[in-house]
Amino acid sequence: MSEDAKHTHDFEAEVSQVLHLVIHSLYSHKEVFLRELVSNASDALDKLRFRALTEPDLMAGDASLEIRIRVDKDKGTLTIEDTGVGMTEAELTKELGTVARSGSKAFLEALKQKSDGAAKADVSLIGQFGVGFYSAYLVADRVDVLSRAAGQASAFLWSSDGQKSFTVEPAERAMRGTSVTLHLKADQKEFLESWRLRQLVLRYSDYVAHPIRMPPDGKDANDGELETVNRASALWQRPKADITDEQYDEFYQHLTHDHEKPLARTHFKLEGTQEMTGLLFIPKAPPFELGMTREQRGVRLFVKRVLIMDRCEELVPEWLRFIRGVVDSEDLPLNVSREVLQDSAASRTIKRQIVKATLDLLDRVAEDKPDDYAVFWKAFGVMVKEGLAVDWENKDRLAKLLRYASSKDKAALTSLHDYVLRMPLAQEAIYYVLGESLTAAESSPHLEEIKRRGYEVLYMTDPVDEWAAEALREFEGKKLVSAMRADLKLTESDDEKKAREEKKAELGPLLARMKEALGERVEDVRVSDRLTDSPACLVLSGAGPHGFVDRLLRDRGHEMPKAKRVLEVNPKHPVIEYLRGAITNDGAKERVNDWVGVLYDQALLTEGSSLPDPNHFAKVVTSLLTEVAKSAATG
Repeated sequence: MSEDAKHTHDFEAEVSQVLHLVIHSLYSHKEVFLRELVSNASDALDKLRFRALTEPDLMAGDASLEIRIRVDKDKGTLTIEDTGVGMTEAELTKELGTVARSGSKAFLEALKQKSDGAAKADVSLIGQFGVGFYSAYLVADRVDVLSRAAGQASAFLWSSDGQKSFTVEPAERAMRGTSVTLHLKADQKEFLESWRLRQLVLRYSDYVAHPIRMPPDGKDANDGELETVNRASALWQRPKADITDEQYDEFYQHLTHDHEKPLARTHFKLEGTQEMTGLLFIPKAPPFELGMTREQRGVRLFVKRVLIMDRCEELVPEWLRFIRGVVDSEDLPLNVSREVLQDSAASRTIKRQIVKATLDLLDRVAEDKPDDYAVFWKAFGVMVKEGLAVDWENKDRLAKLLRYASSKDKAALTSLHDYVLRMPLAQEAIYYVLGESLTAAESSPHLEEIKRRGYEVLYMTDPVDEWAAEALREFEGKKLVSAMRADLKLTESDDEKKAREEKKAELGPLLARMKEALGERVEDVRVSDRLTDSPACLVLSGAGPHGFVDRLLRDRGHEMPKAKRVLEVNPKHPVIEYLRGAITNDGAKERVNDWVGVLYDQALLTEGSSLPDPNHFAKVVTSLLTEVAKSAATG
């Protein structure tokens, strides 16, 4: 592009849709535009300060790092200016006009997930997806962005009325940084008033760690005199007693662009051989980004108040990826790299402290605010279970945080501690069952005898429960036992043992025939002591995931070894009694294999597995039903 050229670009389709929504649909809380633009300016200053650690020439000519707000009542303009890293011509085009970096597409997809009418209230979703700049069009009918990238001699002007296109052209700017000038709409002139702007700065941006400067009250912007209107100190470094709940909430919303207040927070300080300060928050609901990828996690890492990494994954275990906040270390070097963080003793101490502080916070919420903890568990409980499966050091603490629906009350959640307190004296273990839904778990045939004895059963419906339960193994001296595994042992009286052995002997020929019919599909066929109503069920023998977990893993392309299964039969069930006689009945014995196949397929379905041949299953069932119908008609 020549130095005197002015180019017009069309917005990409998704950006145009976002702009249309902003201008025509998102009416509430228009004032958040100032928070978003100040936040962007603050980020530009942080980026410059970080780059200047290794490129000090970027600060040449102006060492100031500040944000300036000016108004021109005659022109009806409001300008938010920073002395930050600035943008090149290409960056202006890409950042403000395409989806490549704006997050516009993700923003639109998030809005589609909202119920009708809810989108109007979600102005802050703009910031959550990195498109906070567009909030300027809530109050402006034209926006000009004048920017000069640090270390560059040329400046460029981006301009648009927020309709279908924007222009970029060469311009003049004395120093590095960016100025965003809003040509305010006729009904938005309140934002030309100094008192109103100061009010918004104190409300939304008082904690921004860079000075936000404005002309003194009564002074014209052209006089050149400016004064700092925010405290310009890191909120997390202030004494807790000096910070209000509202300031904590506003800082959280600034940090996360979440329109909700946080569910809980912890503000802590570590002193001694290492020094650090942390301010961590638990959101009320997962950010949209958390559902998109497992990699979106981490807190902001500061070293001596200098922002080093925006999302420092090395300091936060993956199972804690729901945590948001900041950590400020006095011990790490300013030029710390991700490789250094992975091997640094200081970073390991910080990571342990983050985990400890979060667990302490969750303990307090669970104890003092059970309703809030229920909200947390619904949103993030699956991640706590992930922690149980991978974080051996904190296994006991995580176990106390677990909550499950159970046969006592499937509508409520119970802790393992409360479960143990309710156990009858005769009950030896904590029983659980896995299913892909609460209904599937509750109706599992594996529970029939356990429920008959009055024992409570935990319903586990997340795939990760498989590994969490196996990692935990026991709680408060009680083993965790799957009701779906072959090694389930229920105490029996001598009479019960004798009766079962007699039934086993009686059914010996049938069990052998069933094993022959099923072949390699099962490891064994045996008499069950866990069934009271159902004719048969499959149980796991040895290692391997439960049925529905195995199916999910296979559906997702994982190569899974075939888990060993044992088919258990209920000796008292009419179908089993019928088959015992059928194997010696010349008129029925040819059909035994079909009956056995149907029992096996039914058992696959009830454990949560998929059928290898659903069509064959349907044909055999239809054939057997037809025979029964004919027999009834002629009998």
